[in-house]
Amino acid sequence: MRITLTRLKSFHHLADIRRLLSGIIVTVGLVVVLVQCFGIPCPKAFCLSPPVNVSVFVLTNNSNETEVSVVKTEMNYINLSDDDVVISKDKVEELNVSVIGRPNVSLENPKMAVERSKSDSNLVLVRSKGSRKGNVLSMRQKRGGAVSISQMKSLLIQSLSSLHSPKPRWSSARDSEMLSARSEIEDASVVHGVLGLNSSIYRNISKFQRSYNLMEKKLKVYVYKEGEKPIFHNPKPRGIYASEGWFMKLMESNKKFVVKDPRKAHLFYIPISIRALRSALGQDFQTPRNLADHFKEYLDLIAGKYKFWNRTSGADHFLVACHDWGNKLTKMHMRNSIRSLCNSNVAQGFRIGSDTALPVTYIRSAESPLENLGGKSPSERKILAFFAGSMHGYLRPILVQLWENKEPDMKIFGPMPRDREGKKKYREYMKSSRYCICARGYEVHTPRVVEAIINECVPVIIADNYVPPFFEVLDWEEFAVFVEEKEIPNLRNILLSIPEERYIGMQARVKMVQKHFLWHKKPVKFDLFHMILHSIWYSRVYRIKTR
Repeated sequence: MRITLTRLKSFHHLADIRRLLSGIIVTVGLVVVLVQCFGIPCPKAFCLSPPVNVSVFVLTNNSNETEVSVVKTEMNYINLSDDDVVISKDKVEELNVSVIGRPNVSLENPKMAVERSKSDSNLVLVRSKGSRKGNVLSMRQKRGGAVSISQMKSLLIQSLSSLHSPKPRWSSARDSEMLSARSEIEDASVVHGVLGLNSSIYRNISKFQRSYNLMEKKLKVYVYKEGEKPIFHNPKPRGIYASEGWFMKLMESNKKFVVKDPRKAHLFYIPISIRALRSALGQDFQTPRNLADHFKEYLDLIAGKYKFWNRTSGADHFLVACHDWGNKLTKMHMRNSIRSLCNSNVAQGFRIGSDTALPVTYIRSAESPLENLGGKSPSERKILAFFAGSMHGYLRPILVQLWENKEPDMKIFGPMPRDREGKKKYREYMKSSRYCICARGYEVHTPRVVEAIINECVPVIIADNYVPPFFEVLDWEEFAVFVEEKEIPNLRNILLSIPEERYIGMQARVKMVQKHFLWHKKPVKFDLFHMILHSIWYSRVYRIKTR
């Protein structure tokens, strides 16, 4: 009987333990849910991420003055809601630092909050998903940081000697002609100036002149006839994506470079509009993967009908795409090909020396692409810097937050009215400013780079990892200023530190380079059509490989 009672007590104790454990599990589950919903810091012992030392910089506007408070703390966070950026070591080896509420940051009317890791000064700004108008922001640190313009130069030099296309399956007389052209470019005689060109804006004017002349003399392009409108053969020469439309229109109607016999072609043009591909297929094709698969069907069509894609695995084929998704939709299926892309972001797969950077040209009138050309002389430009635009992406809200109405010579605004008077005022600001701020939007590219050049205003490019157009031949630092995104708080000091003589020289070179960024109804020597084609030619010449 004693044994039975002992066993019965043990049974009751076991049941109590089970109930206790169940209660603990439920409690822990509720705590986790609460933390995920409200972003509450958790004790070290329960955190899913290691502690991180950060310095938090919170900027608020009180009485028209900027107040900066610095808080150094060690924070641990587990996963928060989808609207927050989480501290964690994720698969891409990035460190995401959350925006957290401080007494001087209102969550109902959020101000701009910026956080920086103590361990590294290489920063990339990121907008918190839940913020309105981009007011609540955080910074994301990436290992290795942004690729500077100097590093891009080094990558370009390395690519010219190391990048090669796949070995062709059989030889072609066109390959030999391209190899011969490369030898002639490398052996170009030294020249210090060419009629209509100034050597100061080029990396090597001798090579550029020889390469351009050889392109005009030798290059032949075959344009595929396959493909239905509106995705293929349907150029749209207006709007923000006009570059791909203008090139398609001028390429398909060209009689100098285009050949009807594909056996005579050095390059093969795929006349697709990524803009139209994105918009024409309806709701069933709204993901990059679905659109890429649709594009692959076209490549399979021409590969099955012709032998040329298969000979080089697409290495002598190219497309011109200005849509944001141009990189995503083509990087898999055109990995061996030449892609001329407006979204030339080296952090997202743009390949310096293989791909070519396409200018974004916002054309308002297809009948008058050269309207409003020119601007005031340096002595008449009284505004130090100008920017106006929609709050696209994470960077522009920071620019406006820091500089709007802060200094009389810094004309930094949000979106201006889109009526006739607003557009006129926008142009007047560009024509009257020394420096025009070209801040990235959702992606690294912006039409302001070309707009600045057209209005003879020195571009100030704030877009980490952005490869500027015609980078292989133009020396951009001679006529543009590159400012890292993390240096926006120092923007005015950076511009004021540029000597007057240096600015006047840069502004003069902006006027010199202008001819390379203009569309003409009938292409002229060294214009935008020819420069895009030359970049593609140059890429193929330096990457070609024979059997």
